[in-house]
Amino acid sequence: MKPHYLTPLFSPRHVAVVGASDKPGSIGQAVFANLLAGNFQGKLYPVNLNHKVVAGMTAQPSVKLIEGPVDLAVVTTALRALPAIMKDCGKKGVRAVLLAKEFSDSEQLEREILNESMSIARHYGIRVLGPNVLGLMRPVAGFNASNYSSKVRSGNLALVSQSSALCTAMLDWADGKGIGFSSVISVGEALDVDFGEILDYLVADNFTQGILLHVHHIHDARRFMSALRAAARTKPVVVIKSGRFEDNVTGVTHSSNMVASGDVFDSALSRAGVLRVNTIAQLFTAAKVLAANYRVQGRRLAIVTNGIGPGVLAADSAYTYGVELAQLSESTLAVLNESLPRNWSHANPVDIIGDASPARFRTAVKACLDDPGVDGVLVLFTPQSGTDHLTTAQLMVGLQREAAKPMFLSWLGDARVSESRELFSKAKCAHFSAPEFAIEVFRNLAAYHHNQQLLLQTPGPLGGRQEEANVDLARRVINKAIREGRTILSERESKEVLAAFHIPVNPTRLARTEDEAVALAVKGGYPVVLKIDSPDIIYKSDVGGVELNLANETSLRQAFAAILERARALRPDAHIEGISVQPMRKRRFARELMVGVTHDEAFGPVITFGAGGIAVEVMQDRALALPPLNSYLVGNMIDKTRIGKILGAFKNLPPIDRNELESVLLHVSEMVCEMPEIREMDINPLVADEQGVIALDARIIVEKVKPDQRSYRHMAIMPYPTRMVKTAELTDGTPVVIRPVRPEDAEMQQQFVRNLSEESRYNRYMSSIKQLSQTMLVRFTQLDYDREMALAMIRTDESGCEEQLAVARFITDPDNESCEFALEVADRWQGRGIGFILMSSLFDAARGQGLKVMRGEVLAGNKGMLKLMHKLGFAVVTHPEDRALTIVTKQLAESPSDHAA
Repeated sequence: MKPHYLTPLFSPRHVAVVGASDKPGSIGQAVFANLLAGNFQGKLYPVNLNHKVVAGMTAQPSVKLIEGPVDLAVVTTALRALPAIMKDCGKKGVRAVLLAKEFSDSEQLEREILNESMSIARHYGIRVLGPNVLGLMRPVAGFNASNYSSKVRSGNLALVSQSSALCTAMLDWADGKGIGFSSVISVGEALDVDFGEILDYLVADNFTQGILLHVHHIHDARRFMSALRAAARTKPVVVIKSGRFEDNVTGVTHSSNMVASGDVFDSALSRAGVLRVNTIAQLFTAAKVLAANYRVQGRRLAIVTNGIGPGVLAADSAYTYGVELAQLSESTLAVLNESLPRNWSHANPVDIIGDASPARFRTAVKACLDDPGVDGVLVLFTPQSGTDHLTTAQLMVGLQREAAKPMFLSWLGDARVSESRELFSKAKCAHFSAPEFAIEVFRNLAAYHHNQQLLLQTPGPLGGRQEEANVDLARRVINKAIREGRTILSERESKEVLAAFHIPVNPTRLARTEDEAVALAVKGGYPVVLKIDSPDIIYKSDVGGVELNLANETSLRQAFAAILERARALRPDAHIEGISVQPMRKRRFARELMVGVTHDEAFGPVITFGAGGIAVEVMQDRALALPPLNSYLVGNMIDKTRIGKILGAFKNLPPIDRNELESVLLHVSEMVCEMPEIREMDINPLVADEQGVIALDARIIVEKVKPDQRSYRHMAIMPYPTRMVKTAELTDGTPVVIRPVRPEDAEMQQQFVRNLSEESRYNRYMSSIKQLSQTMLVRFTQLDYDREMALAMIRTDESGCEEQLAVARFITDPDNESCEFALEVADRWQGRGIGFILMSSLFDAARGQGLKVMRGEVLAGNKGMLKLMHKLGFAVVTHPEDRALTIVTKQLAESPSDHAA
């Protein structure tokens, strides 16, 4: 595998320090001294315009004059010299620059100099980290290009931080705890290299087993989410966020008023499969536990203790942290009844009485571990008369080695149990000085497991439903409002859009006069509801603009006049279209819900769900999620809310039609995927009961958007590309389906590779692998459809089983204009036109992403593949560094049919 394109920045072999100095207290002196002291095995070159010798080494006045290659230039000089330095680096062929000095971003002149320097860097293809960074450290390689003066241990955690000050504090804290790092990367202002690309590099870095992120703000949410999801599929990622008080969610609807950007960030991290924590201590503790491969499969905790007081306090902590105390099964209770004293607690927490022997502890803990309703066990030991802390600890260490579920050990006290704690540390068991710390870690592990399940979800824009929305109708309604200079759709227009996406709505008709209202009521039947219809009045109830349950003409005429009078008095500036007439829906067992859409400046559209009615902002009962959604994600949203607990059978209320409710949320997800013009939306109330659901009121806020060649650019998460699913026929008449690869294809993909001949495996992977490693399998089946694509050709046999015949894939290069492809076809299916058909579909997918060039490497001896490349219109040349390889390149503006003849 070729090196990552950021290798010159993060693993350089030849480093120039521009501004290297012997002047005490200068950045140049600190950085160069750290590089010399770190036992860096590569070449170091001091660059100083005024001194010929720095730190006893010959210095050059310019990067251009250095003999030999330079991978990375670390710039520590004044900002005014930066454009000239960048030009010298470009002419020298330097591939990366680290701006290891703080610059002010408030001075207009400095900003102009930075912009000029970045323009020069882009011209020469130089990647830049910074400015305003602490520096860059790779302790595993003895590389320290920073001005941090204290010791940094080598380890398997990577630390990436936007704040230099916070980064130094975290490093000092970690050193005191004996925590080491594979990389420490200060991102700074991130004018060029940002979180996304850094995460890409760390995913491929074998020295990194866990990633710690400090994030303050996101420049490119799509790139951030894309890289974060890719990283979280193979390595645990823990995030600490600063700036929760900053709010990037603005709007006029209830949905917007109820959502803060910190909540959106939490939701985004959950979908990315990472863990968010709130303190530095939590950051490192969670990272250590996850990197040590501690995992739980749920949030049900059992507590085993020999002291009921500490056990109850631990249970209180579990309640505080939202950890569920496991309900022990009848079989577990039977084992405990047989083994424990008669006065044990007979419940969880399992109090096995103060004089518990080591054997009694082991019996109780093992019984809990064996219970299928338990996901983890907290063992709480108190030193009392008759107890043996060390032997008990030894038995727990042995039991943890046997158990598939994690144990969390808390030996209360200090000097009396110190020997046990030393034993736990040597055995690498999870042990804690107090039970609340253990419960907090368990809570985080449960949250991590939950988020990993969310990461596996790959919903398409249609939410998995087959009903096709009338997107053209919805767009006509929205575009009409935009052409008229309006951003707020009326209730009638909003319901038209909802109905186009198969969301049940209460019919709404406009009456401009009392007589028209009476005629509509007679036609539809009494009782009816009247509502003010004005693009300027969002909350109708605020102006007395709603009258319910009007049963006859007299009451209707009185209500019509009263609504207009109140509205004109309270909002004389408002343009009033008339009064809408709607059927009065009386549903005895109805629950009032609200479904909404709001917009976050970083992450785009956000879907909300919760209790509805006029007091929604007071109740604050809502869950939110980033689209696209599927049934799993929708169910997760509903279950998070308080109102969700009474949607089933509750007292005298029958259960609502939950399938219909889920269908509405899925169609809302589809709507925001397909309609980037929708900025905000409220469906309030959405009435749900055993008969179904119906939207009684709705309001949509829209805005004009710029056309974008790439689909779904307004969203932080790319949906499963359903549009790429198609059928085809091989030259022998075999019907096949071509579709993007999904996570659930992992076993089929593995079987496909196992069945390839040794020659085919070598041609594809350029090695003699027998099957894919777990990391490779995850990489090949859990895709980020925004920057990569894998199309599988599938045949369904007579028994209904799917067989993968071939797969073609590409991954986008950093320039976002070109991509690298690969193709493999099952041996027994070769010679039937598969390669041409599948590659043609891959070309279409790449063009759809706005890519212009596709390239790849083919073994020179792979004559069949080279023949196909010529047929598809690739230019084929010998690799300049390896004659056993050929480089094939195709301009995607061309159609493969141009070359088929």
